[in-house]
Amino acid sequence: MTLKVDTITDVAGTGAPNATDGITVGGTALSSVNQMEYTSSATEPNNPANGAVWWNTGDEKIYYYVNDGWYEIDSTPPPIYYGDTGVFAGGGSVDGANYYNIIQSVTISTTGNATDFGNLVSARKELAGCSNGSRGIYGAGRGSSITFAIDYITFATSGNGTNFGNLSFSRYNLSSCSDGLRGVFAGGFQFSVTNVIDYVLIATTGSANDFGDLDITTAGGNQTTACADKTRGLIAGGLNSSSVSQNAIQYITIQTTGNTTDFGDLLAAAANMGSCSDDTRGVFAGGTTSAAQNVIQYVTIQTTGNATDFGDLTAVRDKATGISNGTRGILGGGSQAATALTIDYFTIQTPGNASDFGDLSAGQPLNYMGGASGD
Repeated sequence: MTLKVDTITDVAGTGAPNATDGITVGGTALSSVNQMEYTSSATEPNNPANGAVWWNTGDEKIYYYVNDGWYEIDSTPPPIYYGDTGVFAGGGSVDGANYYNIIQSVTISTTGNATDFGNLVSARKELAGCSNGSRGIYGAGRGSSITFAIDYITFATSGNGTNFGNLSFSRYNLSSCSDGLRGVFAGGFQFSVTNVIDYVLIATTGSANDFGDLDITTAGGNQTTACADKTRGLIAGGLNSSSVSQNAIQYITIQTTGNTTDFGDLLAAAANMGSCSDDTRGVFAGGTTSAAQNVIQYVTIQTTGNATDFGDLTAVRDKATGISNGTRGILGGGSQAATALTIDYFTIQTPGNASDFGDLSAGQPLNYMGGASGD
């Protein structure tokens, strides 16, 4: 039976009823029955729950809330910057003498060894990668020379990298993140530490545009690491303009342009960390303080503040590369010969120690790889 009621009034039919004993629906108090959260206003509702709906009377559009922001209800899904196919690209040998064009992939939700995906346009290490969920891009680095080239791959189809365009100038040891639309490449080193931030539209090939500047005086610009949610990018650690390790975390809003803002601090100054994220949390792992470390730490990306201890990697590791599928984070490679083949994994929303995932492909220990994921 279906009972539909538009209006309930008191006996006189002139006002609302007074139910002194409360109202139940199917034996459940009405106040406990699941209800849709709906707001009609010209300003964003405060403290919305996931799934809340907002009719914006200012622009006359309907939005729904997911984790970190409001998304317009239309035929276009929210941007995605990760997926279950994790792809490591390029990298260098542990002794620093060689660099490679290897592209290798894993399925992040399972465990096992990486498999061959294809090759970059040119062999290089100390590059950076990010994704829009379907396309991965890998920028800059050094091999036979320092490059500003960006390669791209399509996650659904294994194969070689294709030229995408160029960054504003050649550099290496930079970091990168994405909101699913823009890819941002931050800092790096050429003849000195650079404060330059470039961005590209990942779906459209072409050369990078200027975004703004890093703080490389009291924060890092070389050997940093980066991660993001759907709106905000974090750039953490690294070496400043005097080549001193920093503990600062900087942030940007990816769909705007401008200089970085201070976010908070890492547990300790560190360079050459690996990082990854889900829709709310950024995780930084390993890296070098006075020596390589096994520390994993995390922050809530939309809440400025200092990092919190997460757990430990399976071994000390620096110059490793982090990737996420939005639930699980993995960290591959590194500069320690005994563990540079190893991939660790952890669940981003569950602090604890990392577990062994498998090994990189081709029996080749690598560090300074570029990382990205998609489907």
